[in-house]
Order: sequence, then structure tokens, then C-alpha cells
Amino acid sequence: MYIYLVGGAVRDKLLGQNPTDLDYVVVGATEEDMKKMGFNQVGKAFPVFLHPETRSEYALARKETKKGKGHKAFIFEFSPKVTLEEDLIRRDLTINAMAMDEKSKEIIDPFKGQVDLKNKVLKHVSPHFIEDPLRVLRVARFHARFPDFSIDPSTLELMRKITHSGELKTLSSERVLEELSKAFLAPKPSLFFEALNECEALEELFPSLGPLKT
Repeated sequence: MYIYLVGGAVRDKLLGQNPTDLDYVVVGATEEDMKKMGFNQVGKAFPVFLHPETRSEYALARKETKKGKGHKAFIFEFSPKVTLEEDLIRRDLTINAMAMDEKSKEIIDPFKGQVDLKNKVLKHVSPHFIEDPLRVLRVARFHARFPDFSIDPSTLELMRKITHSGELKTLSSERVLEELSKAFLAPKPSLFFEALNECEALEELFPSLGPLKT
């Protein structure tokens, strides 16, 4: 069994920031293994466990397959055979697809997230990015959070394809509002709307803002 710190916590540590949420991926374990160690299982679509003391989230490494339309139309596969790289490749941006071994401090970075951090680029991990319409909003929100970062042109093109696919309509108003609320707490919320406008999603998601465009 191997446990890695993953996602935004690794990104923030590399940026010299203190992460507020610590998320972990567990490779080579089963649900029974986690329960025997005292973890409390939560989550329905896939197994997530809360550490008995820190309450941090630990998820079994998993793969996902798109079945149907929408943000939730995925089938998850989790087993001790799923590798760390297979788990990381399903994530949205390269800067969010890194892992850290907290004991050795080794950074596992199969998709060059450290390079994109250095170059201040928001770039998708793989072509599977297009399968989840929520990623349009997430990239726009990260643009607002990191105003000195640019969106990679190839990622922006995939965001346009998602817009044109019509799958943005499958997002619930609650999920859209959640991303919007996070964007308003970011250093430059206007970039959230600029990014959506660039990928032609602004009027799709917020029709009332269309007449305000110049």
C-alpha cells in the first residue's frame, strides 16, 4: 500500500502556499484495508475515507469511463491494481495532477505540472478533459485564482468543443453556482467571465450577461 498527497495541495506547496485541504490517494489497497486501519468511509460513487484523527480525505486510486452525457456520467473502477498515474491522468489540469510522497518528499509528476507551474500555464492533462463539462467552469475559476497564468490555446479549444457539444446544459444550477461563488472569492473574478467568454460559454451559462458584452 502506498499513500500520496495529491492535487491542489501539492500545487500549493510548490507555490510556497499553505494548502487548506489535504487530499490523499491510496494505491494498492481495498475498502476492507482502509476500514481495518480505522478510516471512516464516505462517498457513494467511489470509496472515500476520512482519517480517524485528521479527518483528511483518502480516496482509493481509481480510473473512470464516460458513459452518457453530463458531469456525473462516469463509471469508476477502483482496485489495488489501479496505478497512481492512471488516477492522475483523469484529473483536469497538469498543475492539479501531481502527487507527493510525504515521507521522501518525492514529487510524482508524469504530466509536467511543474513545468506548467513555472511557465504559469493552465493546461489540460489529456484528451479526456473534454468528457467533463464542469471543467469549463473549473478552468475559468482557476484563471481567476491565478491571474498571472494563461490558458493554453489547446485547452481553450477543448473548452470551446465542450460548449458546442451542448453538455454545459447538463450542469445543475447548484454546481454552476458553487464554481461562481469560488470565483468571486478569487483575486481577479473578472477573469472567470473573460475565460468563459473566450470559449463561448458565457452566454450559454449566464444568458443575462450576453447584452453586457462589449
